[in-house]
Amino acid sequence: MTRVMFRNAMIWDGTGADAFPADLLVDNGRIVTIARTPGQLSGEGATTVECRGMTLMPGLVEGHAHISFGGAIKDSDLGLIPPEEHLLLTMRNAKTLLDHGFTSAYSAATSKLRLDIVIRNEINAGRLPGPRMRAGSPEITVTGGLGDERQQHMYHESFGMIADGIEEITKAVRLCCREGADNIKINISGDDLSPAAHGGLTVMSEAEVMTAVSVARDFGKKINCHARAAGSVKRAVKCGVDVIYHCESADEEALDALESAKDRIFVGPAIGIIYGTLYEGEPFGFTHEMAVKFGMQRILDDSRKVYTELRKRGVRALIGGDYGFAQTPQGTNARDLKHFVDLLGYSPSEALQCGTRLGGQVMGLGDELGMVKEGFIADLLLVNGDPLKDLDMMVHEKNLIVIMKDGELYKDQSASVASQRQAA
Repeated sequence: MTRVMFRNAMIWDGTGADAFPADLLVDNGRIVTIARTPGQLSGEGATTVECRGMTLMPGLVEGHAHISFGGAIKDSDLGLIPPEEHLLLTMRNAKTLLDHGFTSAYSAATSKLRLDIVIRNEINAGRLPGPRMRAGSPEITVTGGLGDERQQHMYHESFGMIADGIEEITKAVRLCCREGADNIKINISGDDLSPAAHGGLTVMSEAEVMTAVSVARDFGKKINCHARAAGSVKRAVKCGVDVIYHCESADEEALDALESAKDRIFVGPAIGIIYGTLYEGEPFGFTHEMAVKFGMQRILDDSRKVYTELRKRGVRALIGGDYGFAQTPQGTNARDLKHFVDLLGYSPSEALQCGTRLGGQVMGLGDELGMVKEGFIADLLLVNGDPLKDLDMMVHEKNLIVIMKDGELYKDQSASVASQRQAA
């Protein structure tokens, strides 16, 4: 393990407190010492990174990762990719996420059963660059639900694993657990871009949801869900789902249910895909008028209302906006930070905490990941500027001067930045 000294940093530690000047020592993959009086800490035997007042902060956590998604316009596009090419795409996406400061990724779902699992294993073995991962299952859905692109006269693959009734749901979840998924995904509601069931419909029965949760628990797995309709949100909370994505149609009863479970659950607005379809989808066939017709403006407006309320009630939200579609390319995932501020009313500090401290918690590592704290895993970013003043800077790879994962310097351009400053 590398011993690294960060000198003269402005540390934003992920707690929400103001940044402070300090030196920081990393050893054996962990943050060993944070010295708030710079220049007093010995760096003997350590590689020294001269921070020169740049911001040192926790690595980002993608809380709604679809690491196997890439460039899709229609859901069925993901089903059409042959498995060999799909594995290579997923491998490239893993590196792209790490290159953009995401040192961890909580998978919302994968496109094919073993893609996340294989990439996770290769990353853990040190054979591929990529974020620490909790691998996802495909999106287990019902006939007619989101992810079922079939027609009676023609079979179409998608990202869905179709299962109807208690027996089929049981088998599908057990299969995903057997193959090594960390997170199970179920689609309780429809979706406004789905061919059969729109987002206002709750299409997976309570018995099916309860079965999926129970089987996942038997295998020690977490369970995520797609839930747009108010009824689907309430069903998810009642049945014990861990991470509930979307939620924009939550009524007062659903909001109360989410608040009652706020110490157990996480929510994720996945606002990136909505914004991208509304305002950046035209090159891919989504005119603004078409996006409005499909309900994207309504979803955006409803998300603003619902997440303003959830933030006030202390419900934990995760960044991650269905990145991996044509209008939300992999590598732009950190745009969600600014979306949280501009569209959902979070402060810059709150948004960054959603992408760091709360991300560590959803990874199941809340007592050792997601903050700059002594004893914590050394997943760190050195940023050339102050992200609290300009969150947009977090999207651009050039602003990430150092990327450290597990105490190892994956990227270090601090010397070249020093040379540029000296030349200037």
